[in-house]
Amino acid sequence: MTTNNPTTSFTSHMTTHGYTDPSKASEALGNLESKMEEMEKSNKSNAMIVTEDGVGFLHVQVKNTEIKDIYICYSSDHATVVESQSDLITNCPLLTKISKEAFDKSRLENNGTAFVGVLRFKNLRYKNETEIHTVLNNEVYGITMRAKISNLTNNIHMFFKHKDLTGKASCVSWDGKGRLNWTAFGCKTEIINNTIKCSCSHLTFFAVLMSDANVTAPHLESLTLISSIGCGISMFFMAIALFMHFLLRKAKSNQATKILMNMFVALCLLNASFLSNESVANTQDNTACVFIALLLHYSMLASFTWFFIQALHMYLWLIRQNVTITNYMRKITVLGWACPAPIVVVIVSVGGYEAVIMNATSGKITRMCWITNPYIHYIVNIGYYALVFVFTTGVFIMIVTKVVQARNIRSTDDKRKTFRKQLMMVLSLFLLFGLTWSVAFFSYGPMLIPSYYIFTVLNSLQGFFLFLYYYHIHNGVAGNFSDDPESTDSTV
Repeated sequence: MTTNNPTTSFTSHMTTHGYTDPSKASEALGNLESKMEEMEKSNKSNAMIVTEDGVGFLHVQVKNTEIKDIYICYSSDHATVVESQSDLITNCPLLTKISKEAFDKSRLENNGTAFVGVLRFKNLRYKNETEIHTVLNNEVYGITMRAKISNLTNNIHMFFKHKDLTGKASCVSWDGKGRLNWTAFGCKTEIINNTIKCSCSHLTFFAVLMSDANVTAPHLESLTLISSIGCGISMFFMAIALFMHFLLRKAKSNQATKILMNMFVALCLLNASFLSNESVANTQDNTACVFIALLLHYSMLASFTWFFIQALHMYLWLIRQNVTITNYMRKITVLGWACPAPIVVVIVSVGGYEAVIMNATSGKITRMCWITNPYIHYIVNIGYYALVFVFTTGVFIMIVTKVVQARNIRSTDDKRKTFRKQLMMVLSLFLLFGLTWSVAFFSYGPMLIPSYYIFTVLNSLQGFFLFLYYYHIHNGVAGNFSDDPESTDSTV
């Protein structure tokens, strides 16, 4: 049933050149407050907002009237307040339910009068941004009640009708500030036949993001499972190695072992933050999500840094030789743990860590806390590792070349005896220098899916492989290239 309240209309122009600038959209939503005041003074209950892309809608519940849940049936050319959901959802491209709890908060902050305003924006994007196809129908809805509405127990519900849904739908919001960064926090997604239901505990800008069913989607769940199992196994064995080091062998540890233990700590942090990431993201606590994303990113960059330090140590010990550095272990320890810190501090200060939504073909939606800006990801993560990779690969080649040259001058019997140790040394260096991460560079074309599986298996089990290396060097299997027993450092 439609309410028979008097209506008026306002005209607004928010789009230029076929797109709506996010800052203009945020400004337009804020300007609804003055229109709400005009409606209150003129004793109007409903009002239309006419825009170039359709209509907006204002509704006022004046003082001393009963507050209850209302439904707003919204289409491209009209919007109407209805008394109940009933079957109207089949006729409304967007049906919004505003809860009584939200109206109570609006009335409390507006001297007894409750307001709600809805504006639709088409092609909400920046001038040079072209990837607008991920938003369902390229439509974004801004909702305001002239009050701070958040942490609702009786959520705001939005029902988006669609015909042919391609990809996976996720309800998201944007706070109207800064860059157009979508987040799933505070919103839940439910698919009901041909309708997407978004339940959100706050008010701001809302949209439905569509994730394409791309070539990696069918493998998301299996890759996640492999990663979880591998990281769990690695954490277990690295914990054993750390226990053995700190309680049993710390007093007689040399520099190479101490560097390896620092690498174990970094990888343990990396595995732990990865395994707990999805659980934290599902709590929809923004502060917790930012923290776990920061920890995951910091531990990953710290692991890269310790790969670099491991290669640097091998270079000084095997290639340069007889290099004396005062307080050597203290300096490289500070380098290993302090170097990534400024990077994550800058990223968290610009709001770079948020929830990322991933969709599997089974329909399961996975949330993780990570970097939302692809440019930050490629410049920082890929760039950082690329620099480490260039150095570690150079050292790896120099050491292998030196080993091959030494082998060529030995007798045939000596070559056979030392081949196994030399092979172990080469494989050990490959792991110690983190060269397994370079598989990501081959994730293109026909190698895309195979490289994902190779990358996932090798790097999730890296801690386990390094434990085997640690066990072997303390049992004399890996040979003299794996450790430097003479280079103890009493200052650490």
